[in-house]
Amino acid sequence: MTSMTTHDVLEEFRAAGALREGHFVLSSGLHSPVFLQKNLVFMDAARCERLCKALAEKITAAVGPVDVAISPAVGGIIPGYETARHLSVPSMYVEREGGEFRLRRGFHVEPGQRVVMVEDIVTTGLSSRECIAAIAKAGGTVVAAACIVDRSGGKADVGVPLVALASLEVPAYPADALPPELAAIPVQDPGSRRLVM
Repeated sequence: MTSMTTHDVLEEFRAAGALREGHFVLSSGLHSPVFLQKNLVFMDAARCERLCKALAEKITAAVGPVDVAISPAVGGIIPGYETARHLSVPSMYVEREGGEFRLRRGFHVEPGQRVVMVEDIVTTGLSSRECIAAIAKAGGTVVAAACIVDRSGGKADVGVPLVALASLEVPAYPADALPPELAAIPVQDPGSRRLVM
């Protein structure tokens, strides 16, 4: 078993040029001085494999075997697939349809299947909770949520146990409560939630 520490995970992000500092609007709508540009990490197959293999090992250690891994689209698809590969289980994802996450494209879960919901990065846990609700509605039993990085430092409540490969507490602020030093920096909006499709 090759366990990774939070330091190891952040070194992977640094090496990929994916640990950015400035003023960012996150997918949650919160503002932060730190942004993890995860796609720069996931585009490197070897780097993605190292992280997701370690996450799969941590999931198995925490909850035992699972039957399927399901991720929220779009950001969770790559780490969800790669983690599922190391768990030796099928990988599926949910997509928004009518504003709600749903299994589509012929994906389905059998009643009672043990599901791990795999995310890339958790900040508030909103996407995770929405994905977990969609899996439960489809008949799966979510035994854990998992992510590469938990930005909440363990504070995000996703409704099931959260297995994070790395956990750190990065400040995040509502737009109307920015500290002056952050408000003085031009804002960047690299998140995906507000993309028009």
